[in-house]
Amino acid sequence: MDETKFVKEIASKEEAFSQWYIDVVKKADLADYTPVKGCMVIKPYGYALWENMQQCLDRRIKATGHKNAYFPLFIPESLLKKEAEHVEGFAPEVAWVTHGGNQKLEERLAVRPTSEAIIGSLYSKWIRSWRDLPVLINQWANIVRWEKVTRPFLRTTEFLWQEGHTAHKNQEEAEEETLKILTVYKDYIEQDLAIPVIIGRKSNNEKFAGAMHTYTLEALMGDGKILQAGTSHNLGQNFAKAFDIRFLDENQQEQFAWTTSWGTSTRLVGGIIMVHGDERGLKLPPKVASVQMVIVPIFFDTSKQEVMEKAREYKSLLEKKFKVELDDRDSYTPGWKFNEWEMKGVPVRLEIGPRDLAQNQVVAVRRDKGNKVIISEKEVESTLEKWMADIQNNLFLQARSRLEENIRFTDNYESFKEIMEEKRGFIKAFWCGNEKCEDQIKKDSKATIRCIPLEEHKEKGKCIFCGEESSSLVYFGRAY
Repeated sequence: MDETKFVKEIASKEEAFSQWYIDVVKKADLADYTPVKGCMVIKPYGYALWENMQQCLDRRIKATGHKNAYFPLFIPESLLKKEAEHVEGFAPEVAWVTHGGNQKLEERLAVRPTSEAIIGSLYSKWIRSWRDLPVLINQWANIVRWEKVTRPFLRTTEFLWQEGHTAHKNQEEAEEETLKILTVYKDYIEQDLAIPVIIGRKSNNEKFAGAMHTYTLEALMGDGKILQAGTSHNLGQNFAKAFDIRFLDENQQEQFAWTTSWGTSTRLVGGIIMVHGDERGLKLPPKVASVQMVIVPIFFDTSKQEVMEKAREYKSLLEKKFKVELDDRDSYTPGWKFNEWEMKGVPVRLEIGPRDLAQNQVVAVRRDKGNKVIISEKEVESTLEKWMADIQNNLFLQARSRLEENIRFTDNYESFKEIMEEKRGFIKAFWCGNEKCEDQIKKDSKATIRCIPLEEHKEKGKCIFCGEESSSLVYFGRAY
């Protein structure tokens, strides 16, 4: 096999970003298409990445006092319809089960598009007194939404996620919970995935159906479009009233609970690809990489046994601290292996050949920088430990630099449309709060309000569309 062809089969990231993304997903062996339209299979390498991501976030969620549970996949139609605004928001995407075997069901069952309805109905049974509160539950599950246009990880008919659902005795506790989870998500996405985010509140047009407030984390992708990386919703008492979640307070007065919900999903795998990937494929942050370093032995027939023994020694030493793979396949050349592991985004590659044995050294290559470095055998362990932390930090700093370079302010609507068409990224602009202006901006530029910053800006300006006085400086962008 031609050793240079492997990477050349990927489209150019700069010239054909969408095709580049699909190529990387497939060539890096993360996922593949299936006979079911809009559904993907997550292959072992991709699923190992998701498992690591899941573990990183799950630890954080549990550390804040939440516990995991599991709720049914199917939701009776009558239950889903109890919260009218919620149903209206999801109606076009709901998949329905109408038959069980050959028998038509008396009532259709929705395949969960989200779980507020089924969980709310159960909370109404479990919560009786203020002593039962708060209820802090999270679940890891699959979700089905009948999407018209799909793309692996970013938007699929079925996807994996976590969804938290909590109940509280008053509005203050619910709001505190909603914002707490926002900070948990921010720490996870920035510290583990090395993706910088902008946090804020959604406009009424963009908030979750049925929510009082929706808070969001927005991330810049490599093509200048924006990915909603996670959301946290203060549902107020809307769902509690719909599903009759009541409790007796300390004064024996009956009250409706205040509820929240929040979630992130496998679309963050797509975020990692689009934020960190380059013309040679993936770049994985060490904290979530399923293979943190790969050892590639280089030998001739006469040196094979000696080189392989040393490679195994290195693996035995390093796997005490790192996730290590020894690529001892005879059917591929070292050059082909280099390309494959670069494509898969492994943070560090170690090369060991006869010359390295003679000089008690190893050749190391960082995926984020690409240059070869010779490390003496006695310094390998300590050097690689430093490298892992440095690679993690470097990926974040590079992404943050790109984010900062792609946040622009304008108070001119023609300039706004021009920037959004030619450069994309985030645009900071004043908005009067009128939904008609928001709708027209979306129609003209395909840009939506990604978030309203949590910290209110004191300065005033004129709405980017209508020119009315405004104190809301918001972030616009074109979203996935």
